[in-house]
Amino acid sequence: MRRYGPALLLVLVGAAILRISAFSALYLRYVQAGLRPYLIVSGAVLVLLGIAMAVVRHSAHDGPDDDGDHHDHAHHGPRVAWLLTLPALALLLFPPPALGSYSAEREAAQRAAQGVGVFPALPAGDPVELGVGEFSSRAVYDSGRSLKGRTVRMTGFVTHGDDGTWYVTRLLVSCCAADVSTSKAEIRGADALPVDTWVTVTGTWHPKGKLGTDGAWPPVLDAASVEQVKQPADPYEKR
Repeated sequence: MRRYGPALLLVLVGAAILRISAFSALYLRYVQAGLRPYLIVSGAVLVLLGIAMAVVRHSAHDGPDDDGDHHDHAHHGPRVAWLLTLPALALLLFPPPALGSYSAEREAAQRAAQGVGVFPALPAGDPVELGVGEFSSRAVYDSGRSLKGRTVRMTGFVTHGDDGTWYVTRLLVSCCAADVSTSKAEIRGADALPVDTWVTVTGTWHPKGKLGTDGAWPPVLDAASVEQVKQPADPYEKR
């Protein structure tokens, strides 16, 4: 059976990719939605290559040449090589979770790169739905103060500060989880929930610090309500 090791490894990796992309939305933990077709094609190709390799090796092994059989056995890898299949099997059975508070805490406070300026007007009606990243950018950099007097609703996961503060936090990606950055807003007027709990917070912007400076970071939201929610299928915001 050792001759099928490389083929099995290809099949397991391909099946794992297909599991998270073709048969579920788990791929959204790692990459943007637009990359799904590429993942499906890659997974299918790996599975087919593994099957083709297994067929070729089986056909070669069934040949009548005893010397050829002996030569094939002599070049088998060590038994420990089967351990290479364990990571692929683990990925197939136990996909890793989305990044959360640990990743957010490792990264320094991220600021928007556009600098101080006038942002587009917010849509009419309250509460206005905003991503945590957009709320943070407007609160810190918008010279037009578009958040002033508006009720905002945003969803993210809970992180805690060292001084008893807590934040609604979201991870932002451009392409995949490898380029993740963090955005957060301090929540005041409501009790903190456990770390990594997903919540929808409704409230009003609490201005602080001078626009475009470290004193304005992180932005503050005075909470009117905090509702615990399920983690969304796509846990990341687009940057």
